[in-house]
Amino acid sequence: MKFAAPTALAAALLILTGCSVETGGSPDMNQAQDDSLLSGTAAYDSALAVRLGADEYGMRSYVMAFLKAGPNRSQDSAEAVALQRAHLANIQRLADEGKLVLAGPFLDSGPTRGIYVFDVATVEEARELTMTDPAVQAGRLEMELHPWYGSAALRALNGIHGRVARMEP
Repeated sequence: MKFAAPTALAAALLILTGCSVETGGSPDMNQAQDDSLLSGTAAYDSALAVRLGADEYGMRSYVMAFLKAGPNRSQDSAEAVALQRAHLANIQRLADEGKLVLAGPFLDSGPTRGIYVFDVATVEEARELTMTDPAVQAGRLEMELHPWYGSAALRALNGIHGRVARMEP
């Protein structure tokens, strides 16, 4: 399956102009609001920028994690399934706590399995959070962490995602 990926700026604009509880907007957007969201024509919102911790460019610091295949991938299929369920539950917990603003797997079979974007101040804090992941604890995954500068709008992503997801992972 192929997915059309928007540019980073377009994705940031989609997120920035989205309405959710986190951004102070109404969960019931009308067609004009949806059209503005999708076209990227929404006007600057200084109150939203402040709530999301945006700098003058609409950006902020995060920590990005690359999830890589770990040294211990020898679990039997039942244990691998259990670790994956626990890994997904940990992702949900971190998102619910506001520590994780983005997570997802890569769709190829390379050694880099996925990414996280942590909404934390330091790489050390992100490292502590990665150690709560059962797949990392078991050595099935390992994390490569980097400070990253991205759109402050990512902080609104989880609220918007809930509007478009029919099922949880």
